[in-house]
Amino acid sequence: MFVAKHLKESSVCEYLLYMWQVEDTIRAFGLDIDRIEAEYVSRFQLDEARERMEVQWYGDLIRMMQQEGCSQKGHLQINRSTLSLLVDLHQTLLQSPKQPFYSAAYYKALPFIVELRARGSKDVGELETCLNCLYGVMMLRLQGREVSDDTQQAVAVISHLLALLSDAYKKEKQGELEL
Repeated sequence: MFVAKHLKESSVCEYLLYMWQVEDTIRAFGLDIDRIEAEYVSRFQLDEARERMEVQWYGDLIRMMQQEGCSQKGHLQINRSTLSLLVDLHQTLLQSPKQPFYSAAYYKALPFIVELRARGSKDVGELETCLNCLYGVMMLRLQGREVSDDTQQAVAVISHLLALLSDAYKKEKQGELEL
């Protein structure tokens, strides 16, 4: 909860990746709040009040996953809504003559996006494809598996695009984005 709140304010794309990881963590523990508390949250070494808040947050997410039918796969509505806001902002930035650096980063990432979409689901939008790429590489690294040089190059370009998007999102929330 504390990490998610910080990331949502500082880097919304990192927030989404973190929340996807939280969803997968909840699934890995079988949506069992007692296991999450005993085997996961307890490792954070939080004071009692913060630990209760964290456990409550995980419990709330479990209930939402069950109610929204994403206990096995998929993403919570709160995460899909955040992604939708990012897609709208992405389109706005691409159309803005005041955002040439964003457009340049997008067109640099576009060949990688096209290649990734050709390999994966064509029903997934460009930004979700970018996030899926970063999430997949993060999972590979957590498993200690090697990431090819070509993939690392794609990740660097996509990460730059998403960093610019996160920065624009933050500026928009603060009323400082020039379009």
